[in-house]
Amino acid sequence: MTRKEQKEEKRNAILITALNLFVTRGYYETKITDIAAAVPMSTGLLFHYFDSKESLLTELVKMGAEATGSFKPEGDMDPELFLKGFLGKLFEYSKTQPWVFNMFVLMGQARRPGMPEEARQIALSVNTVKGSSKLIKAGQAKGIFREGNPDLLAQCFWSAVQGIMEELAYNPKMKIPDPEWIIAVIKK
Repeated sequence: MTRKEQKEEKRNAILITALNLFVTRGYYETKITDIAAAVPMSTGLLFHYFDSKESLLTELVKMGAEATGSFKPEGDMDPELFLKGFLGKLFEYSKTQPWVFNMFVLMGQARRPGMPEEARQIALSVNTVKGSSKLIKAGQAKGIFREGNPDLLAQCFWSAVQGIMEELAYNPKMKIPDPEWIIAVIKK
């Protein structure tokens, strides 16, 4: 392994460790020394990778925001099939990469008042409702999805997904639900 690869591996270990600690202990309750000890590495060495706990949080929220960009309906795809497929892939990926559950939790936490402002603004800029609302509207036109305000239906859909991901983060023994159950929130 090259030195560059080792450095990247260590950086990722810091990020995943910080993510886990921010979710289980809370951002303000987690000290930079806690993160360094859990990696394990010296606090001084950790500062070579991230200059502060806030910059570490901001980097994690940027990662979460970037991952959210993968929710992009393409062309004329059937709205129901797209949402089922997306949820199926999300849940399947999350089973092999459990940090994804924690990322959902962190992104929800980062949106709250009182969090460091740069991270909060990045988290607030993520808008899955907008794209989903268009899908739901298209599904309503085809008679697939229930009548009602597409923005509100999209908000309900994503609230269900957020809640499930949070529960899976805190309860690893929970079985992953069938995507059909979540689609039922908006289906006719």
